[in-house]
Formats: sequence, C-alpha cells, structure tokens
Amino acid sequence: MKVMEGRSRLSLLLLLLSLTSSTSAADYTPTDKILLNCGGSSDLTDTDNRTWIPDVKSKLFSSSGDSKTSPAATQDPSVPEVPYMTARIFRSPFTYSFPVASGRKFVRLYFHPNSYDGLNATNSLFSVTLGSSYTLLKNFSAAQTAQALSYSSIAYAFVNGIEVTSMPDLYSNTDGTLSIVGSSTAVDIDNSTALENVYRLNVGGNDISPSEDTGLYRSWYDDSPYIFAAGIGVVDTADPNMTIKYPADTPTYIAPVDVYSTARSMTPTAQINLNSNLTWVFSVDSGFTYLVRLHFCEVLPNITKINQRVFTIYLNNQTAESEADVAGWTGGNGIPIHKDYVVNPPDGKGQQDLWLALHPNTRGKPEYYDAILNGVEIFKMNGSDGNLAGPNPVPGPQVTADPSRVLRPRTGSSKSHTAIVAGVISGWLPLSLYGNSHSGSYASSLRSNLCRHFSFAEIKAATKNFDESRVLGVGGFGKVYRGEIDGGTTKVAIKRGNPMSEQGVHEFQTEIEMLSKLRHRHLVSLIGYCEENCEMILVYDYMAHGTMREHLYKTQNSPLPWKQRLEICIGAARGLHYLHTGAKHTIIHRDVKTTNILLDEKWVAKVSDFGLSKTGPTLDHTHVSTVVKGSFGYLDPEYFRRQQLTDKSDVYSFGVVLFEALCARPALNPTLAKEQVSLAEWAPYCYKKGMLDQIVDPHLKGKITPECFKKFAETGMKCVLDQGIERPSMGDVLWNLEFALQLQESAEESGKGICSEMDMDEINDSRSSGIDMSIGGRSLASEDSDGLTPSAVFSQIMNPKGR
Repeated sequence: MKVMEGRSRLSLLLLLLSLTSSTSAADYTPTDKILLNCGGSSDLTDTDNRTWIPDVKSKLFSSSGDSKTSPAATQDPSVPEVPYMTARIFRSPFTYSFPVASGRKFVRLYFHPNSYDGLNATNSLFSVTLGSSYTLLKNFSAAQTAQALSYSSIAYAFVNGIEVTSMPDLYSNTDGTLSIVGSSTAVDIDNSTALENVYRLNVGGNDISPSEDTGLYRSWYDDSPYIFAAGIGVVDTADPNMTIKYPADTPTYIAPVDVYSTARSMTPTAQINLNSNLTWVFSVDSGFTYLVRLHFCEVLPNITKINQRVFTIYLNNQTAESEADVAGWTGGNGIPIHKDYVVNPPDGKGQQDLWLALHPNTRGKPEYYDAILNGVEIFKMNGSDGNLAGPNPVPGPQVTADPSRVLRPRTGSSKSHTAIVAGVISGWLPLSLYGNSHSGSYASSLRSNLCRHFSFAEIKAATKNFDESRVLGVGGFGKVYRGEIDGGTTKVAIKRGNPMSEQGVHEFQTEIEMLSKLRHRHLVSLIGYCEENCEMILVYDYMAHGTMREHLYKTQNSPLPWKQRLEICIGAARGLHYLHTGAKHTIIHRDVKTTNILLDEKWVAKVSDFGLSKTGPTLDHTHVSTVVKGSFGYLDPEYFRRQQLTDKSDVYSFGVVLFEALCARPALNPTLAKEQVSLAEWAPYCYKKGMLDQIVDPHLKGKITPECFKKFAETGMKCVLDQGIERPSMGDVLWNLEFALQLQESAEESGKGICSEMDMDEINDSRSSGIDMSIGGRSLASEDSDGLTPSAVFSQIMNPKGR
C-alpha cells in the first residue's frame, strides 16, 4: 500500500500473466492501455501527461448493480486530481469488463480514502475478485487511519481509478530450476500463477517514479527504511562514464538503468564484514509463498573478474545462494543480472518478517570480503484457491504528515497493497467489486508478528507426544526434544519448559523477543513457540551435532581435531561479537558456556539460549546494574562482586570456553584437588607456572603448532583477567583466534612440523612482548597464510588493498 502522508492515497497494482513473448526495447510500449477515471464525466490528463477516460456513460459496465458517483468531500491540493478526486460508490456487486487483447496485463486500482456522498471512509469495506479464479482483496479497507474495522450493514465499496495495460513476460519460470529455499520442492511460475508485488526497492539509490520507469510505470523505492539494525553498509555508484550493458537475454525494461547504477555493499573493513550481515527485513502476510527477485550489477571499476567479491545469500535464515559472485556470473562489471528465489515462511497469523541477509563467503579466499545488492522485488504468490487477500494492516498511531514525503511501509507497519495477479486473458477481463454486509469483527495477535505460533496439538504431534526416546538433552529451562514439523519435512529441536524450573515466563519471553529480532549465521534460529495450556515451548532449528561440550569430554563421540575446535570457537566468537556490536543495541548473553554453543550438520557453531540475555548499557553508561545470573564456573567474578554487567562478562565466560576446548574438561570439577576445581583459576595458574601444556587434552598432544598454542593460550588468559577493563573486546578475541588458525594452517601447509612438546619459556616470553590485541582492518583469513608473522600481518592491515 503506497500511502502519501497528508494525501491518504492508495494505489493497488495488479499484473495479469499469460504465455506471450516480448521483445527487448529501451522502454516497453503496451498494446493495451486503458486509464479509467471512476466517477469522472470527461477526459482528463494526469501529472504524467496521461489521458484518463471517464466511466460515466461508459460501455465498460457489465452489471446492473446500483452505483453512484461522487467527488471527494475534501479537495486536498497535495493529492493529484486525477484520478483521486472522483469515485464510483456501490453497495451491491458491481462489475467492470474491459476488452483487451490476449497477453499479460498490469491492472492498477486507485483508492483515496475520503468522504464520498456523505459516507464515512472507515465504513468502506469490500472485496475484489478477478473473474471466478482470483480473490485480490477481501474485506479490504482503504481507510488506513481507521482504529477499528468491523462488518456492518452500512458497509460500501468505492474505487477512484482503474488502469489496465499490457506487460511483457518478466516472471515466468517453468524449466524446473526454481525451488523453495531450504528444500528441494520445485516451483513453476506459469500462466496460472497469481503474483502480488509487495515490495520493489532501488537498493542504494533514490526513489524512482512511475514516469521514470521503463514504460511499465512501476514505482521503485529507497531501501533504507528496511535495513536491519545499524549495519547500513555503504552506497556504491557507477562512474558516469560506465555504460550499463544489458545482456542479450535481458530486456532493458526489466529494471531501469538507475537501479543497476547504484548498489549497497558492506563496509570497506573486511573484519567488520566477517562479523556481521547486510540485512533487510520485510513485513509480509502469513500463509503465502513469496517470489524474491534480486537485481545485481557490479559498479566498481576494480571488480571485473571471478572470485573478487563472493558472498552468501540468506532468506529467512536459509541459504538461498551459497556463493554469489556477480562478476563471475556476468563476466565483468556494468552488466546486470537478476536471480529469483522462492520463500515459504512458517505458517502463522497476521504478518511476519521476511529476512534477506548477505554475508561474505570466505571459502575460496576472494579478494574482497564483501557483498553487494542493487535491487529487490518481492511478490506474494496465490494460494491453491486463487487467494491473494491478506488481512488489513493493524492501524498505527496518528502522526502529523509531511506531504512532501512518501510514507513507505516499514517492518511491522502497514504493508504495501501494490499487487500483481496472474491469469490467462482472452477477450474480456471481468473485474468485480463486492460490498460487505456481514456482522463480526477483526482480531489481531501481537506475538504473531514475532515468529511462528504453534498449537499444543502441533507440538505433541511433532514430538510423538513428548516421547522420551526423542529427548536430546535437559537444561535449566527444561527438556529438549527432537521433532518434525510441516508434515515431517523439517527437523526441529523443541524445548519444553519445566514448571519446577527457576527459569520461567520472563526467560521464555526474553528468548522470543531477542531471537525473533536477530539473524546471524552463528546464532541459533528460533522458528516459533507455543504458550497454550500454560505451556512454555520454544521451537528451534535442529542442530544435528548437538552441543560443543558433547564433543569434548564425557562422551562416546570421537574427540574433535584441534583445527575443528578452533573453527568452532571462531564461529561462536563471531556470534557473540555480533550480539555486542552488530545488533541495534548491545546484547549481553550472560550464559556463555559449551552447552550453549550448538553445532549444525556442517559443524557450524551457533550461540543459543538467550533466556538470560540482557540489553547492554546506553552510550552514556558503562554497565547495567542487575541481579547476578549465569552459570557457576563461567561467571564473571567482577560481575558477581559488583552486580554490574558489561559485555566483558561474556568475554570472561568465553575465555572459560576456550580453556575447555583446549583441556577437554568441565569448567568445574569438584572431584579434583581444591586448586584444580575451577578451570578459570587452574588454567591461568598453569599458564603462569609454564605448565599449561600439561593439562592440555591428551588427544591434542603433538597436534597443535607452538605458534598457534601461544596465541590461543594468550587469548584465553586475557579473557579471564579479573578486571573487565583489562579484558579484550569480543572483536579482539575473534581477531586473535583467526590469527591462531592462520598460524596453525601456515605451519601445516609449509611442512614445518608440529612439536609434541610446548616450549613454555617461549610462551612466557611472548606475554611480555606487548602485542596489542586491539586491531581492525582486513581479515587475515583472506591473505596467503604462508610465512605469516605478526609484523607481516600488521603491514597488511596498515596498507589494506583498495576497493
């Protein structure tokens, strides 16, 4: 719904699809072009110099339903006169029929909520159907400022304008190459598929008006209102001398040159990019499948070949494209390309968020750790019954409008009702509008906007009535069960709250509120929840390899090799670093431990269990004063003493995790001698005495390079320092762990060998070398690891390659 602030204007866009061919032209020229000014009595020209014909005495009516015409009661000069200042009003079914040639059509319906013929705009409630196949709008209200919607006998329907124009074949896909993201289910988009355009964005650029489009009169909007958190990246603009070169198989009207001439990418700093995503969030109707079209074009002159900028595309936390390489796809810069993906959001009520995230892919060590996007189009696909009608948006608070600005829908706000509809058109196109005279009322659920809501019956079915053989583990909140949802196609982990647990409603709500707003490769994904029958149940993505602890000690699993332990620690550090710096507000986890680091089927580490999480201090505060919570053995002693929580409390806990990974023993072991009970105390003692190698996991003896061991031990030591101000930030910890991995890989690749005995004197010497852990710049993972030394690394950071 494109609503003009101060104008209350609504435009509904429909696209009718059938099987026809199109030619590539600079601007598309429609064969059919009908602009109907409803309620008008003479030809009028709009602000784009297009002529609208009146529907008074028109031959386009094909029903005898009663109707009348009326001018708008208020003639707002900020609202275009054509077609918004007159309307046709009716209380019974009324049909327009349009003579058109075969082929695809755009149909735009124009609504201006106003008082017509003395009627109250909030009583306008009606449905729109296309023939007998498609429901475009159902119980629709154009009065976006209505605070409550109800059916009544005084309901009426109205329309200000109808536009029917031909369009080319831009969205069909019947070759079997399109499937739902995260599954193997193939999707065909053919002449029977109905699509509703809900978002069309010029990423990194300005609004593009219909008259500036490629003959299709589409509106493209600035993407900035949809960017999640503070990671807005940077805007890249093509050099004025660069020519956008459309490939032979891409018509020039697919998107304007302005879309491909601007883009949004990540920051110039690789380390920041590796620890964050470039993310957009869109509010969409539940219960529908969505087609997502992404437009790409490399606009920087120095990115012209394969493996320079490679990234992963995530849609709703599912991998849509593992290695997106725009220059590799197109063969150079200045060449547009688009990619289509189909997303099936979880079932729910009302509206929910659709997430689009980009993250650098490091697998092939590309030249730049970065991502890019030029444009986004999102289309709702019709259900099996032909339905496209979503619920009316929940009204927001009244605001004073600035008529010079266009109000675009943001996450959780009124959604766009710009739509595309598909159907086979031959001869006449019937379009019917129905008033409504039923009784009843609408209801909305606030929590449905957060994530998927499951019924208790669904949870019981997913867990086979909480079969004990499905228990994956037991935590402070309750038991975790393995389950299947969506007809057994999706594996999940289901955490059921124990009524006797000390963790209760507050932790349950915190988990939902925190995780529903966070999306990151190294954070566990919350799918939904259930709160029926006084239950507190959370549903997560299934983590095939369980917890990190399960692969370290007290387990039948094979011990993890050292390099894999390092990679898991790095992944967890990335997740925590994102919580501290990448979200809108700093989030302190407060319960970092090896049982809260989960491993998926590819051994990717994901931080979990946000029930104790706390929003960090504001910029003018250094800490959050709060009651002490956490797990013994991992608890920051400074936080325990002063009840002052900072992100350095997570750093302390993570330091204990590092020593667990190295020593393969619990954080607390009361069966040992008193001085050895706490790993957070025993490991630093051994480090200072030069005997840390004596408590290393025996499975790792002879497997860790001395250089890597030094760096890893030094990092763990600094994490568990007594005073938080002396501990490194999580970003610094991450940098040092990546450096440790580089040192390990460098020694292995160069064939220098791995010593079985650690030279602890040398390690002690390194503690006095004064190496600063606070480092920014390009990730070491992108450089050649052979012969790496700290000085070499620092020279790379001080002289980063240009973009």
